[in-house]
Amino acid sequence: MLFMRSDAIIKVIRYLLFPVSVIYGLVVLLRNFLYNKKILRSATFNLPVICVGNLSVGGTGKTPMTEYLIRLLKKDYLVATLSRGYKRKTKGYLLAGKNTTARDIGDEPMQFHTSFPEIRVAVGEQRAEAIPALLLDAPETEIIILDDAFQHRPVNAGLNILLTEFGNLYVDDFFLPAGNLRDAKTSAQRAHIIIVTKCPPDLSVRQKEKITERLNPLPGQQVFFSHIAYNEPCHLFARDEKKKLSGSHVLLITGIANTGKLISYIQAHAGHVELLRYSDHHDFTHNDVLALINRFSSVAATDKIIVTTEKDAVKLSNFKDILMGVPVYVLPIHHAFLFDEQPEFDATILNFIKEFSAKEVN
Repeated sequence: MLFMRSDAIIKVIRYLLFPVSVIYGLVVLLRNFLYNKKILRSATFNLPVICVGNLSVGGTGKTPMTEYLIRLLKKDYLVATLSRGYKRKTKGYLLAGKNTTARDIGDEPMQFHTSFPEIRVAVGEQRAEAIPALLLDAPETEIIILDDAFQHRPVNAGLNILLTEFGNLYVDDFFLPAGNLRDAKTSAQRAHIIIVTKCPPDLSVRQKEKITERLNPLPGQQVFFSHIAYNEPCHLFARDEKKKLSGSHVLLITGIANTGKLISYIQAHAGHVELLRYSDHHDFTHNDVLALINRFSSVAATDKIIVTTEKDAVKLSNFKDILMGVPVYVLPIHHAFLFDEQPEFDATILNFIKEFSAKEVN
């Protein structure tokens, strides 16, 4: 009997769902038309609002880009982030506090809250309502970063940063469910900055030029290219404790959408890799943690560690009582700009804030 490969089956299913995608696309286009014609209104605010997002579902590097902006700005400004709080167990607006957990605000906001305790982290499905609530709770806020909000038209951000993945450019995609687009390709015209993420570190100038031509940016739109860089793994409960991967037997625990680059990186640097994969945004339970400990205990190697992502770490850290004696390490990632363009990108962000502040004064 002939069995179709899973990727071929997915292609067939997506082809059959094409009519649904056409209907979905028409609804999106109508919605955008109403906003563009100002029939539906977008709110603006009298402080710099930076939006980080994409046009598709899936991981394009929004979380590490938000973290990049936080690191860039937090020394000189009082920064706050606002996210929807995907898959959290709460509803409405919520400002993170001392006892907040990932179940309260979601994985990525909890990651911001844990990594940057000096900033304000809030969640709220309706950003236009959540921003005034955030400013009421934290009136000292000088900059708001909207995480994953490019398609959220009720707020008109002062600076829109659009991310698109090197291996799946939005210009080559189509509306859900036949494709991955949740917004129209023409919405890219609202971006001030377009970043092609997850590029090969050795991307050539010619490749850069070809991709830029395909994106066809408008006059004034800046296009940057970045790749995912990995830092040295640090202990889940003692971040100053580092561990080199070389020679280690790694049990990789992931609950993220795209694991390809992560697995390739660890395979290139560790002695051996085993994967224990969970669904994206998996909410780890007590039994899950006991199961992964048992799996780790069954590994015969003497030099063995568990490695997980930053997003998964915020949930696993809730099980300190049973994981404290287990060598669990977190693999941090960050955006690294190609072609020595980091200074130009940084300057663009800082100039936007300075110009906004000067305009408000005048």
